[in-house]
Amino acid sequence: MEKSDLRIVFMGTPEFAVETLKALVEGGYNVVAVVTQPDKPVGRHGSVLQPSEVKQYAIEHNIPVLQPEKMKDPVFVEQLRSYDANLQVVVAFRMLPEVVWAMPQYGTFNVHAALLPQYRGAAPINWAVINGETLTGVTTFFLDHDIDTGRIIEQRTFNIADDYNVENVYDGLMLLGAEICLSTIDKIIANDGKPESIPQEHLITAGEVLHPAPKIFKETCEIDWQKPMKQIYDFIRGLSPYPGAWTTLMAHDGKKSMLKIFRTEKTEETSSEPAGSIITRKNTISIVTGNCQLLNILELQLAGKKRMSAQDFLNGMKNLELFKVK
Repeated sequence: MEKSDLRIVFMGTPEFAVETLKALVEGGYNVVAVVTQPDKPVGRHGSVLQPSEVKQYAIEHNIPVLQPEKMKDPVFVEQLRSYDANLQVVVAFRMLPEVVWAMPQYGTFNVHAALLPQYRGAAPINWAVINGETLTGVTTFFLDHDIDTGRIIEQRTFNIADDYNVENVYDGLMLLGAEICLSTIDKIIANDGKPESIPQEHLITAGEVLHPAPKIFKETCEIDWQKPMKQIYDFIRGLSPYPGAWTTLMAHDGKKSMLKIFRTEKTEETSSEPAGSIITRKNTISIVTGNCQLLNILELQLAGKKRMSAQDFLNGMKNLELFKVK
């Protein structure tokens, strides 16, 4: 079978998935339909419907689009079946029921932004950075009954520099994900739908701890200043630029404001002040962490204000020494 003969249904929603869909289309692969999330209400009153990035790309390239509210909806299932796909490719989409992932002749594979079996879940990029990993990557695997547990087809690695945030890793894995997707499809074609694959259990070494990657909520993003400086540094870059790590700025009179912190700088300096104390010197804002080391704050955003540098923040914020964070 030639790649132009292989009928592919692509499933995805955000920008991360568009890069892979684009690679498929520009590479001459036969994408017969796209499945993505329903349009989202946006605007002040939610009166405007915003299509996903994947839908926008599909429409621009005349690819049919399906947007089911529920993946088990019989009408959707029959619509999907009508495209007679040999293979389904999933990138940054929701969990699929068996009636969907088992439908194609060659099954369904997912492009996951981590080196499985590590970081199974919805937010693998964030959690890899939060946990201070220096290596991550992308994995293609066949879907089965449990989330992110299927047989691994291929993996590629990506180095995480110490100053990378989520955006840096996201951009790198987005490109790597497109590459591994095409490579995986080529293996499927070359092996008549049965490429070599490995059970994930075979990649778990004795005593290895598996780190999960659950969905991130607002409360997940609150900074704990009692933790050591390096952990806080990794936590902040693991949530930057989105959704953003936050803390509560507390004045001596009891007034509180939410403060998001996007970029910091590690130091070797220490202080005998309690964790959460703010120290200002010239154009520098530092916060005392749980192991007494100072963490320099470089970019931040006060609730209701725009994101700015520490210097600009100090210029507009008087008597910052009267505040602390919690």
